[in-house]
Amino acid sequence: MQEDNFLYKLQKRWGVNSIWQVLVILLVFALTGFSSMYIKRPVFALLGIDADTPFWIRTLVWMVTILPAYQVLLLMYGFLLGQFAFFWKFEKRMLHGIKKIFTR
Repeated sequence: MQEDNFLYKLQKRWGVNSIWQVLVILLVFALTGFSSMYIKRPVFALLGIDADTPFWIRTLVWMVTILPAYQVLLLMYGFLLGQFAFFWKFEKRMLHGIKKIFTR
């Protein structure tokens, strides 16, 4: 029965020791997502980006400003909540995947 539980599947997939760690990791993702969306508005306002700005410019500005901020926030919250090692490995895997896209 436990093997079918979503949290236990995440525990196994992520290779963490307890359900508590899974919950903390999910909390870090939630805090990071909320924080990055929260900082997007003032950053875009500072740069003069609004709804009338072409989509491609908004996307480019988002990729250059908010995406790196998300990565830093992820590591920061991971550190504060005791899961830095997990998120450091997560970041390295993600950056390796991005690198593979651009080196083909």
